[in-house]
Amino acid sequence: MAVIYDRVALIGLGLIAGSMSLAMRRDGLAKEVVGYARSAETRATAREIGLVDRVCDSLADAVKDADLVVLAVPVGAMGAVAEEMAPFLKPGATVSDVGSVKGAVIVAVGPHIPEGVDFIPAHPLAGTEHSGPRSGFAELFENRWTILVPGEAGPEAVAKLRALWEGMGANVDEMDADHHDLVLAVTSHTPHLIAYTMVGVADDLRRVTDSEVIKYSAAGFRDFTRIAASDPTMWRDVFLNNKEATLEILGRFTEELFALQRAIRTGDGDHLHAYFTRTRAIRRGIIEAGQDTSAPNFGRVPEKKS
Repeated sequence: MAVIYDRVALIGLGLIAGSMSLAMRRDGLAKEVVGYARSAETRATAREIGLVDRVCDSLADAVKDADLVVLAVPVGAMGAVAEEMAPFLKPGATVSDVGSVKGAVIVAVGPHIPEGVDFIPAHPLAGTEHSGPRSGFAELFENRWTILVPGEAGPEAVAKLRALWEGMGANVDEMDADHHDLVLAVTSHTPHLIAYTMVGVADDLRRVTDSEVIKYSAAGFRDFTRIAASDPTMWRDVFLNNKEATLEILGRFTEELFALQRAIRTGDGDHLHAYFTRTRAIRRGIIEAGQDTSAPNFGRVPEKKS
């Protein structure tokens, strides 16, 4: 596969950045991948395992001469990082990110991007509950979606970033920031909040049941615990920076929950059956689209209907 960028700088060396580095280096998408993390321990680990071609000890050194700079730090830290690195960005470079929120990132980062540098927010819809420089793997993005928010970026810069993500195995789509944040509030942010809440309820019960909640966990609860094991700093920043959309979807969820509660209380089996049938169809659609790693056909691109 052809080289897309001569030098890529990854700021933050956790799951997403590490997986990007491994995928780019595997497929020859960049001539050099450099990385930087504020933590000396993280930098030492990245050097030890050869996560990137070169680990830098300063943000300025990392972004200098980079053709693409990717912010892979918590959303709440992106504005400060952008301000610090701005003087060292070269003209013609592209700055992107991998945050789960786009509106707040644009507000925080956008004002610090100098003229002559393209800013293209991005969000790979891929991840695990693991974090840190040892958690990455090159296959993370294969057949997963990455959303780009091009804004006013030049078409050539957008095309190159799209090609990079596609080269790493992702399907790529484009959205405006507000639409992205609403969609993700439905598909990711609110489900994570519910998972955290359910595990918190179980923790309260565990004190009463002498750990039986943990001992006898069924698959549904294990899924909740997997989601709730995600990085707490990242998710704190997600909820603080996508407040409006998350609260809107959480309100709708509460209304649906009350309706189900009423159906159970009144013995309305028809309502429950119809509701579960409708939601089951959504689950089947997710599997058919190849967006569930636990499904038998994961990794296969669905055949197009003629």
